[in-house]
Amino acid sequence: MNNHAYAQEKTGFVFIHGAGLNREIWSKVLEGFGHPYLLIDFPNREEQRGELALADYVMHIKKQIDEWGTRRVIIVAHSLGGVLSLKLAAELNDRLAGFVAVGAVIPKKGGSFLSVLPLPKRILMSLILRKMGTKPPESAIRTGLCNDLTDEQASKIVITFKPESVRVYTDRADAPAPAVPKLYVKLSKDKELSPSLQNKMISHFAPQSVQSLDTGHLPMLSDPAGLRLLLLNFIARIET
Repeated sequence: MNNHAYAQEKTGFVFIHGAGLNREIWSKVLEGFGHPYLLIDFPNREEQRGELALADYVMHIKKQIDEWGTRRVIIVAHSLGGVLSLKLAAELNDRLAGFVAVGAVIPKKGGSFLSVLPLPKRILMSLILRKMGTKPPESAIRTGLCNDLTDEQASKIVITFKPESVRVYTDRADAPAPAVPKLYVKLSKDKELSPSLQNKMISHFAPQSVQSLDTGHLPMLSDPAGLRLLLLNFIARIET
């Protein structure tokens, strides 16, 4: 069997980042990783995303996976990427071998990102998105996304943060959590998605396992080795 065919037969990881971030956010996690992986790009990173629908994001991601060619995949979804990944999982059908949600937003079937928020915050966030757009102020990025990062790491997030389409927050995923092995990685110091709200996501996701990292919202930067170990343990369990 040639190397290309071998890679196609192995189970690979598909890494889907959260809102405003980019594929490079995972780079430290992948040092010495030892498994095939695909780092996803969201559409139109260098342009305005305007009124792209959630379905447009999912189609863009699915195309990258199809072009990659690895048949069996494990989704690793962070934050807003959880909403996208529910719809993506339904598109992958029997190709999906597992799903890891890392501090991810997991609405009930038919729900949107906004639907997981308590009603007062949901109404406020909806108004903010439509009037001010999807890029938070620098102070909010630093205290929410980056609360346990170094100043250098936080500054890079602020500089590279890219607004998403409003519709990626408001469109309904309209897909349940898939019936595959699932792991939720709970982030105990998360200021963006509180531990209590993560508990709500866990109840929607119904994973076979919940593991915790003592980090804020971006464990791939603050504890990449810890996240890497959880992913390696996950694939070891489902491949035995």
